[in-house]
Amino acid sequence: MDKTIPVFFATDDNYIPYLGVTLKSMMANASKEYFYDIYVLSTSLKEENKAKIKNIVDEDGAHFYVEFISLTAQLNNVTAKFSLRDYYSMATYYRIFIPDMFPQYEKALYLDCDIVILGDISELYNHDIHENYIGAIQDESLFKYPEFGTYVEKALGVPREKYFNAGIMVMNLEEFRKNSLFEKFINLMKKYTCKVAQDQDYLNILCKNKVHYIDIGWNKGAIYTPTFNDEKLKLVHYNLNRKPWQNDNVKYQEYFWKYAEQTVFYDQICQYKANFTDEMRAKNDEGLANLIAMCASEAESENNYYNLFIKPNVPEKSSERLQILEKINSLEKDGLWSHDVENDPETIPLTLDKVDYFHKKVTSKAKTFFINMLARKFIQMLIRRDQLIIKEVKGIENFEAIKHDGAILTCNHFNAFDNFAVYKAIEKDLHRKTLYKVIREGNYTSFKGLFGIFFRNCNTLPLSNNFECMKKFMDSITYHLKRGEKILIYPEQGMWWNYKKPRPMQNGAFKFAAMNKAPILPIFITMQDSENFGKDGFPIQEYTVHILPAIHPDPEKSVRENAEIMKQKNFEMWKEVYESTYGIPLIYSNDQQSA
Repeated sequence: MDKTIPVFFATDDNYIPYLGVTLKSMMANASKEYFYDIYVLSTSLKEENKAKIKNIVDEDGAHFYVEFISLTAQLNNVTAKFSLRDYYSMATYYRIFIPDMFPQYEKALYLDCDIVILGDISELYNHDIHENYIGAIQDESLFKYPEFGTYVEKALGVPREKYFNAGIMVMNLEEFRKNSLFEKFINLMKKYTCKVAQDQDYLNILCKNKVHYIDIGWNKGAIYTPTFNDEKLKLVHYNLNRKPWQNDNVKYQEYFWKYAEQTVFYDQICQYKANFTDEMRAKNDEGLANLIAMCASEAESENNYYNLFIKPNVPEKSSERLQILEKINSLEKDGLWSHDVENDPETIPLTLDKVDYFHKKVTSKAKTFFINMLARKFIQMLIRRDQLIIKEVKGIENFEAIKHDGAILTCNHFNAFDNFAVYKAIEKDLHRKTLYKVIREGNYTSFKGLFGIFFRNCNTLPLSNNFECMKKFMDSITYHLKRGEKILIYPEQGMWWNYKKPRPMQNGAFKFAAMNKAPILPIFITMQDSENFGKDGFPIQEYTVHILPAIHPDPEKSVRENAEIMKQKNFEMWKEVYESTYGIPLIYSNDQQSA
């Protein structure tokens, strides 16, 4: 295992003191099980500043090494070819040269200089970002300044919860090279000017859907966030106008000054702050206000990136889907979590002669066998056409742990295909067992066409208002669990199209598990926009299936107690996956329903 971690910074002489503070904090908290090759990218630095930085790093020369890399030649080549506009700051583009200039590395860290590192930097580096281009953290500024969020969505075509801050990145250099990201970056810059966040905007466009999102504790802004737990604080980023060397009362400023005092730059930084006038602070505030105004202007421009390069290829959003989204928003505000949002067929009452809950009849076995074959071919067709995209399955070992036990599988309900995603995630590990699906009465009796055939014949257990049917249903749950089968239930009940948040759950699934002394296996599916659009004008979603540890009932507790405890644990697991994947706290639009 390679124990060397390459870490890149970009700076000029003005930022050298803050680089010194950053390095001091990193060295104080980094694991000594690794060696850190530090590269400082610049066009020109004073020799005395290089010497000061080298002296800091040499304090632990056994683990840290620093080298200064001039990018003058590379920038001259690019400038000559593409005539970069003179108001761009070249330093902001240094990071894009890293993959091609350092072919010896497959992976690297890029860090801004206006940070203090409080965690072990090797933990950040060791995030498994798979085949994504980068590992990065959601940009917190979009939630403090909503205009930024509107800008990235309407001008760049990037969902605000997916827009990352490029100041802290785990870079997959191999994937950058393999996919010619440098050339794509330069070509994009040549044909379109990102005015707001410059290279950060370009990177968000190019890396869209190829980002592994890391907890916000690794890029926490110096702002108060009520839902953030400071125990998770690993790195403070003093970006925009929240800089402790310019302002008083900056959030987390104590960490900056702690490490600044340990550097040769301390007196210089203090002098700089003493000379920083109210007029200069007002100018900074004016600059931020102008940036926010530019966001608003670019969001409405007909010549922004989205309107020029994305919108012409996207079908118009269907009015039916827009109405569904409006209804979901309304139901969320009212806390009506299990209500339906789509108009299903009128329910035809179920009778016992229409269903074989135990799947014992020869005729039902034969129909189930052949229609399951048809369903598998249908799923493969959806996958080939990118109408069903399963990007990743996480936690299959949790399914393996209960592979011989009967279990209730719970999943969030957001799409007619979500049970297909669950099935594909565990298909190879079912070990000749069956995945049964609990469905609504109307879906079983009233749905027409191919989906109606699937609903009636693909190992489904329909709920019913008929007492005799429900008695058989309950008996069949016990029967299948004793046989070691798996039963998929949607405890949120109503399907909310592409709704990403976990919703409060009903008791049924947990009561069934507690009554039968069976475990609950929570599954939560997260989504991100793919490059493909459906006929409804919305991006087709890429699914990550998270299979979580099983929750077992406590034999010392009653069915009612177990059901409540298991439900709460299930929700907490879903909530944790939601917050860690999307990098935002779970907050509902109605103030009473916040978790």
